[in-house]
Amino acid sequence: MHNPSGEKRKKSLSRWHSMIASRDLGELKTIIHPDAVFRSPVAHTPYNGREALVLALSTVINVFEDFTYHRQFFTEDGNNATLEFSANVGGKELKGVDLIKFDDDGLIIEFEVMIRPASGLMALGEEMGKRVGAKLKEYS
Repeated sequence: MHNPSGEKRKKSLSRWHSMIASRDLGELKTIIHPDAVFRSPVAHTPYNGREALVLALSTVINVFEDFTYHRQFFTEDGNNATLEFSANVGGKELKGVDLIKFDDDGLIIEFEVMIRPASGLMALGEEMGKRVGAKLKEYS
């Protein structure tokens, strides 16, 4: 059975991987829903709106060193993807997952990040706080 929504989601995820590989997130807005929600691994309250997600992701790509995706998984309905990654921040190694939810048009409507261990998470939180902490708070 033909699933146009599934194809749109896969196309958006393919564009995401291309942007990450090139480290150029200039087209990121084109795959994010205007009302998207971003859940940071260092904040209890989610950040609302496309601009918040673009700000966070455009910043973190410059904070992470040696960022690599390893595996990806999809829910059976194709609405959600989990991407496992590793990176370094300030000499601290970390592993994490991006939990991404898509709408029927293939746009990202939720993006949640989980990271371990605590030392890597704290290094990331500290560096992101320095760069965009005050700005991100405007979106909570």
